Amino acid sequence: MFTIGFDNDKYIRVQSEHIRERIAQFKGKLYLELGGKLFDDNHAARVLPGFQPDSKLRMLEQLKDQLEIVIVISAEDIEKNKVRADLGITYDEDSLRLREAFESRGFMVGGVVITHYDGQRTADAYRQRLTRLGIPSYVHYLIEGYPHNVELIAGPDGFGRNDYVQTTRPLVVVTAPGPGSGKMAVCLSQLYQEHHHGVEAGYAKFETFPVWNLPLKHPINIAYEAATADLNDVNMIDPFHLEAYQKIAINYNRDVEIFPVLDALFRGIYGTNPYKSPTDMGVNMVGFCIQDDQACQQASHDEIIRRYYAATNRLATLGDNEQEVRKIKMLMGQAGINTDMRRVTVAAKNKRDEMGLPAAAIELQNGEMITSASSGLMGPSAALLLNATKHLAGIDHEVKLIPQNMIEPIQHTKTTYLGGKNPRLHTDEVLIALSVLSQQDENCRLALEQLPRLKGCQVHSTVMLSEVDRKIFKRLGLGLTCEPVRKK
Repeated sequence: MFTIGFDNDKYIRVQSEHIRERIAQFKGKLYLELGGKLFDDNHAARVLPGFQPDSKLRMLEQLKDQLEIVIVISAEDIEKNKVRADLGITYDEDSLRLREAFESRGFMVGGVVITHYDGQRTADAYRQRLTRLGIPSYVHYLIEGYPHNVELIAGPDGFGRNDYVQTTRPLVVVTAPGPGSGKMAVCLSQLYQEHHHGVEAGYAKFETFPVWNLPLKHPINIAYEAATADLNDVNMIDPFHLEAYQKIAINYNRDVEIFPVLDALFRGIYGTNPYKSPTDMGVNMVGFCIQDDQACQQASHDEIIRRYYAATNRLATLGDNEQEVRKIKMLMGQAGINTDMRRVTVAAKNKRDEMGLPAAAIELQNGEMITSASSGLMGPSAALLLNATKHLAGIDHEVKLIPQNMIEPIQHTKTTYLGGKNPRLHTDEVLIALSVLSQQDENCRLALEQLPRLKGCQVHSTVMLSEVDRKIFKRLGLGLTCEPVRKK
């Protein structure tokens, strides 16, 4: 059952206030490195029930008049055609999507910085494209020995070679399509450049996870490790914070490892470092906005299990992520959980065992469980959508929304004309059929109207679903997991 565990309104208020305080600390100019996703932070929404996926964007809207955005993309990612797995688009296309989305919400976008530049032709072509679109662009070069050769980096042949990104507002948010784009380096380069232009600016980091003021092994923080298991990030007690303040704060290995270098860079640029620890650099206020810790713990347990299934599905498909699966298994052990602690998982497997067929289950927002099994007409996921929407609409389970004489011609087209091997209807085909029938059939119309009520519900399938079915569930906002079993 869905329980609110996070005060989203409080978060928007206190987070924007805290960023204003940090701007004032640095005499009115702050470069804010923004980790994670602005528009669609679904991980945060899953582990913090009540957190809205666009909460960070809504928070920044409180600072809109003071803020401009710089988008960062690595020339190496352009060269490799790197793709955002959740959206299926390349990083270079996503940078343009982000810019358009920001501007449609009234934000000022200062330009695009191409990092790790080393003469790549694809980066040159992309920059020409930006110019044709009227988008200012800048290049930041590869620096030999980065980040350890501080003397070179904080000098004319390091940051001094980079283009100076001209910004006009007190808060500059530096964001990117994905990790490894070079956001931090852009911020530090700008500190160096601003200093040489007579402007004293500061730097801060805005990352939601790990939550610094929760225990190291809190399920929310363990869920973050599970989410980054492919990167092998490790949560840890911040040793610099402990030494400076005799207080425990949680950070992660990459920030802790890089802090001595950042400390040297700050001292190289300014002669001093305003921060005593990597935790000091952060501005995250999430931990102060949790209103029901138990609800967040339960949601985090579900997320760890979801990540486990996602990893085992990749292993079954690609076979190249055994280390990721092992790590998430270890994290499940630390959290004291297993897959049978997710109710919808158990319900699906019980239905499979009862029917001897592939099955699926959905847990509705009120905690009710709806199940389905494969048949000769449709797969378990398509049947599940019908069963769930009928239940929500108050339609008797025995009522057939789509008559068999309509399903059979669709199956004939799939197998005879399109060469398909699986005649069963997919979720998209079922929804199209419902849409056509809804013009004359009141039950079909009522069933379709229930689809928004499925958003946020949890689903489990005892077989891996097709790409079509996975995309439909994602568009409906369902939390899908699958046993790592291929369909027969």
